[in-house]
Amino acid sequence: MASVSSFSGFGGKQDNKTVSFAHKLATSDAFKALFKEGMGLVEQSAAYLDGPGRLEAKALPRIEALAYASESMRLTTRLMQLASWLLLQRAVNEGELSQAQAAAEKHRVKLSPQELASNTETFRKLPEQLQELCRHSLRLQARVLHLDDLLYRQRAIASDAPVALHVHTQLEILQRAFAAKA
Repeated sequence: MASVSSFSGFGGKQDNKTVSFAHKLATSDAFKALFKEGMGLVEQSAAYLDGPGRLEAKALPRIEALAYASESMRLTTRLMQLASWLLLQRAVNEGELSQAQAAAEKHRVKLSPQELASNTETFRKLPEQLQELCRHSLRLQARVLHLDDLLYRQRAIASDAPVALHVHTQLEILQRAFAAKA
């Protein structure tokens, strides 16, 4: 996924035809796949938590049962936040909302990075399917947070900054992206 959100012209010429890579990504088949994956994960998690997960939780010792309840609540909250964001972005893509309207509504969707307590012994004792749903939701959340950053944070920076700052900002984004992979 490209970390560059826009590019203005060639050879230093400034024009008003900025290409927004983030916008193209958000309206692409890749977004449709992300949307489908997110909504599928919501359905899969609900089916598990209401069915086999409920039975598995009842069989757990007290400490693990408390951890199960905590992780399942965190999973549900995370998935509802992701679904809300995905639905909001889909509304933009379908012309029901403008990007500016979505940005104004976005304050209701609290996307915040979370970490999984997967290195704890208690988490490792939870049912494998719950562990995998939690891991999958965090991977999905990381992708959505990245797209959200490209769409909204970079848009706010771009609207106020001169062109020279655009290049500087893009270089910083690239440096962070490559540093994260190292």
